Amino acid sequence: MYRGHHVLDTIRSMKHREFSEEPVWDSSALSVSSTPYKRSRTIDSSRATDMVMINSELQSALQNLEAGVANMVEFTVLLGGCERISRRPYDAYLYIDNFMFGRHVEKQKIMRFLLEHNSPAPLSVLPVIGGNGVGKKTLVARVCDDERVRSHFSMVLHLNGDDLFRITDHEWMSGKTLVVIEFASDVDEDDWATFHRSITNMDRGSKVIILGRNASLEKFGTVKPISLSCLSLEEFSYLFKTLSFGSADPTDHPHLAALVEKFATVLGGSLISANVLADALRKNLSAHFWLSLLNGARDSVKKNNTRFGAHPHELFSRGHPVHLIGGYILSPVPSRIVKSANSMTNVPEEGLPRIMFGDLIAREGHVVLPRGDFRLISWESRLPPYTSFVHLVRSASSCVDDKPETPLSGKKRTGLFT
Repeated sequence: MYRGHHVLDTIRSMKHREFSEEPVWDSSALSVSSTPYKRSRTIDSSRATDMVMINSELQSALQNLEAGVANMVEFTVLLGGCERISRRPYDAYLYIDNFMFGRHVEKQKIMRFLLEHNSPAPLSVLPVIGGNGVGKKTLVARVCDDERVRSHFSMVLHLNGDDLFRITDHEWMSGKTLVVIEFASDVDEDDWATFHRSITNMDRGSKVIILGRNASLEKFGTVKPISLSCLSLEEFSYLFKTLSFGSADPTDHPHLAALVEKFATVLGGSLISANVLADALRKNLSAHFWLSLLNGARDSVKKNNTRFGAHPHELFSRGHPVHLIGGYILSPVPSRIVKSANSMTNVPEEGLPRIMFGDLIAREGHVVLPRGDFRLISWESRLPPYTSFVHLVRSASSCVDDKPETPLSGKKRTGLFT
């Protein structure tokens, strides 16, 4: 479905391609120049190449549709097991904004695991593995809130890696128990073995779900792990378009609709960035404003790729400092270094000012940043478990020991939570 939407949107936006060509912009700020767009000398050849690609995608989408029609009986049965999507297009963003988007297949797999009665192992363990911000905790919280799961288990216990040995035998209740454990890093095999022995006295039918970013956690599972990756470009574009336009009809703003895929490509699949930017874009359907945010996002990606060799989304997921352009966050300082955390409790400077990232990029009230360090809340999820994505923004004077010029490596920074 999302692939079909993507093909149709691409075809519709072709006539507005010149509008969405990369504009001339000043890399030191987000202001768009008085002559915002360059007319590409190769636009005709580029358009011809795009048409070939679009025709190929269109044929592929058509073949998929024909295959679906040919097997309509099976397709109808399959749809009967899927969750319904809001049929009212102008309030769909409210539905998506308050319910988890997609992940239907993964949800069904977790449901089958939890409700399975004849488990082959005395204590079944399901690993759910995925990068930072892909929705692991939200997905599991959504499943745990299902009435079938709540009625199946006597207790649902949520732990993190530090809580493994804080649970004593008398704290286990009678009946089936579901234990959900979130790991922020690797787990020692001896520690896991000790914990596993301590929970083997739970009633038969009890289950364990472990969440983490490291694939090494898969070895602790007794069933095939579930891996969560970023949404496909087609899914991500559909989500971003729905959130960005809100109750407005995209067909009334064809020039803006032509920019959606460019935003989706620049954001690199980051759901946090998509929610933050879409929230700002939805409040201001000005072409100038949309382009200024697109330019700022491009500038941020370019700067981080040049300095650290990776996309900001990847840097955050690895706990690496990220540079935000001064104009992008309305800061008089040319750039600031941002460290990430996944909740308020992980940010040691509790007394620091608290600023919403969405307010900064939307320039609401002409927000003035503090001179020193502050906490930047990039997004507060409206879905259980209501995770807050908090980042410590440090002034240049307090970043002496961070050595930001060091290229990105695969090694995680010690003591940094993401």
